[in-house]
Amino acid sequence: MDLYSDVLVIGNGVAGMYAALNIDSRYKVILISKTKADDCNTYLAQGGISKAKNKADIDLFIEDTMKAGKEKNKIEAVRVLAEESIENINILMKLGMKFDMDGEDFDYTREGAHTINRIVHSADITGQRVFEILFEEVKKRKNIIFYEDTILVDILKYEGICAGGIAIRENEVHNINSKFTILASGGIGGLFNNSTNRRCITGDGIGIALRNNIKVSGLDYIQFHPTALYEEGREDRRFLISESLRGEGARLVNKNKERFVNELLPRDVVSNRIWEEEKNTNSECVYLDISHMNNEFIKSRFPGIYSGCKKRGIDITKRLIPVTPVQHYFMGGIDVDLDSKTSMENLYACGEVSCTGVHGANRLASNSLLEGLVFSRRAAMDINKKIEETSIIKLKQHIDIAEAKAIKETNFKYALEAFASVLGEKKNELINC
Repeated sequence: MDLYSDVLVIGNGVAGMYAALNIDSRYKVILISKTKADDCNTYLAQGGISKAKNKADIDLFIEDTMKAGKEKNKIEAVRVLAEESIENINILMKLGMKFDMDGEDFDYTREGAHTINRIVHSADITGQRVFEILFEEVKKRKNIIFYEDTILVDILKYEGICAGGIAIRENEVHNINSKFTILASGGIGGLFNNSTNRRCITGDGIGIALRNNIKVSGLDYIQFHPTALYEEGREDRRFLISESLRGEGARLVNKNKERFVNELLPRDVVSNRIWEEEKNTNSECVYLDISHMNNEFIKSRFPGIYSGCKKRGIDITKRLIPVTPVQHYFMGGIDVDLDSKTSMENLYACGEVSCTGVHGANRLASNSLLEGLVFSRRAAMDINKKIEETSIIKLKQHIDIAEAKAIKETNFKYALEAFASVLGEKKNELINC
């Protein structure tokens, strides 16, 4: 079946939906989701969204981001992120997003490697609320057609130009012809046995890019979050214990209740110290101690973590929280410029599938949702400027369902082999951890 749109967006997390919403409403957008609408990593984000508190904070925000990223960041991309953070939070609020407030100002919190409190949040379910606000707006827009359970298996291309995508939906193959295509398909967590990510997030976009010789970068920049809930024998995704808990004063202790690290150092530093402590004490985990916090504050500030742990038999107002590092985020991806353009004409990439250079070798806490907002909007704005001058290249590229499924498996193989090669000797240790 052939479908036609002005813009095809793959992925309905923050980057995909925000991109679709920023495309001029005169133009038809097809937005597809690999599984159900809320089965995305955006929905899981707990901590919040970084933003410059004001213009005076921009340079310090840039400095914090660069330091956390080991100075491997692209400074021009970091500056864009910081300078456009305030505007995009304001747009999000106009769409209906409500953040926790302290009087007339935001109730800013702090996480690892931030010099000051500059993270806005909605309790500890910020991502869920961002998703809900954007999804409700998507459903209102007459120019956006949304398809769930639709898997992109390849891009349509003509003489090196992206002309849409090939997708499987309801066991049929669809050619989606479009003027512009935005990949916002997420990261790689589903490739790891232990990850905070949805299991469906398996590096599809990276595999497609590699198969089509689209430039990628930073494939070895894989972040491990220091504090996922430790559950023996757990095979599903790991339950995240947000860094914002440490930002509010939670302490990391070993099995002897001894503190062993500054909890607000960058994530890679804290993760490595936890691994060392587990090895030195012959333990499977360490613990977060929040015993000094008021019970009512814990329940109101961290309702998602409180209820999530309670379902698993842990009352965090009474017990130490067992935690351990697991795979969490991917800083590398499809190489893009400041407008999220890839090396292939008419193809853009946003969110975790992309490598803007913002994060360098280690993402600063709560910069992920912000990156999704800032750079997906820049992609949409760039497309809006070009779309009238661009025609749909109608391709009759018919493949059957068996061939489409074979291509899908090849994408997975490409992604897995790519990460196995960059991880080198640590491959089994990291993928199996």
